[in-house]
This record gives sequence, structure tokens and C-alpha cells, in this order.
Amino acid sequence: MRTLGIDLAAQPSNTSSCAIGWGAGHPVVLELHSGLDDATLIDEISQSDKVGIDAPFGWPDEFVDAVVAHRDRAGWPGGSEDQDLYRFHLSFRATDRRLIEAGARRPLSVSTDLIAVVAMRCAYLLDRLAASGEPVDRAGLGKVIEAYPAPALRSWGLSSVGYKSRVGAARLPSLLDRVEEGIGGIEMTPTQRAAAAGDHNCFDALVSSLVARAAALGLTQPPQSAEERDRAVREGWIHLPTNPLGDLLGP
Repeated sequence: MRTLGIDLAAQPSNTSSCAIGWGAGHPVVLELHSGLDDATLIDEISQSDKVGIDAPFGWPDEFVDAVVAHRDRAGWPGGSEDQDLYRFHLSFRATDRRLIEAGARRPLSVSTDLIAVVAMRCAYLLDRLAASGEPVDRAGLGKVIEAYPAPALRSWGLSSVGYKSRVGAARLPSLLDRVEEGIGGIEMTPTQRAAAAGDHNCFDALVSSLVARAAALGLTQPPQSAEERDRAVREGWIHLPTNPLGDLLGP
């Protein structure tokens, strides 16, 4: 099996990917690089069995409905509701709210934060995939799933606080070591190891590839309720691991 993790950014310069091969022995990093344009990403996805993309797959239903109503001068929805709570639902998808309820650090809002620009690029990629004949299910039942490295690491018992900051970047080598210890080792070239331990974009791509493996084995949390399942096909769904890292090796 070949899994691919993509740490998507608004521009190619900050976009990284990590392809991992899974066989009888240790997982092997096949490719780990940055500076990826849309055409390259589509080509890499086509060569992979399961893909984890670190980017929102959609926007909150309430946000979409409110923007359309405002454009059409149909009145601002939710006028009779508590406005703070209503704006919370405009800002966070069902999958985001589940994370918040579980005590995770509040994710970036795809409708109110800069991550929205990344989501626009992701929407374009998903559209190109569908146009090429690759079925895209935003809930993650197809080839691509939505990954979120920070809470994924937390699910595996690893602290992800601050590793993307300038000061926290010094934690990346030890965090990579702990990921490797949890899975029993990952084969990498010295150049790949240096990239994963020195660039949080490359590290997140590697983690997203591990989440893709978890999803392929059925070891991630799916939508729980009928409402969540209904929303996930439009809003997207963050796949969080449910099992220890070692279980990624399979039976």
C-alpha cells in the first residue's frame, strides 16, 4: 500500500507531501518534498492508494446558507437565535465542533480565518480529481480523507503544542523520534529525516500520510450521528486515529 500525506498551503512554496510504502517490514518514506503545484499534487494522488490532505474539505452549512441569503437579500438567517451561538455555528463545521467538545484545541475556522484560502485551493483540487474520474467523498469513504496533524498526534498520546512556532520548532526532532518509536521505526534517507525534523510542513505531510494509513485500515473516527454523516458529505470530516501508532503496521 502507498499512502500520501499532503500539507496543503495557499501557495506551492509551502506545500509539502510525503508518500509512504507499507509492506511486511517497517514503513518506508518513498518521497518527501515541498514546492508542489496543483498538477504535481494531482499526479501524486493518482499514484497513491489512500491520501490524507491537511486542509478543510468544505464550509459550515450555516455559513453557506447565510452568505447566500445575504447575497439574495433574503434576510439574515438565525435572527431569532442567540447570536453568539449562531456565529459559532457559522464559524465551525460539525467535525470542528466534535473536536472542541472532546477538549481539543479550537481548530482554525474555515469561514473566518486565513485557512479559508487553503480550503479554496483544496476545493479546486477535489474538483479536478472528480473531473478526472476519481470519486471524491468529503466524508472520507473514497481515496482522499481530511487529516489534521495536531489532534492526530494528540490521539496517539503525543503533545503537539507549539511545534510550528519559531521557538517550538526545536521540538520537531524529538517529536519525530517519538512518532518513530510509536510505530517501531520508519525508514528514511538522511535528507528525508532532516526535512521531517526541520520543517513543520514536511513533518505534517508525514503525519497526514500516517493518518491516511489509519483511515485505510478503518482505524479513524467516522461521523457518529445521522446529522454528522449528512453534514460530512458537504462540510468534510476530520479523520482522527482511534488506535495506537503501532497498529498502523496492520495484522
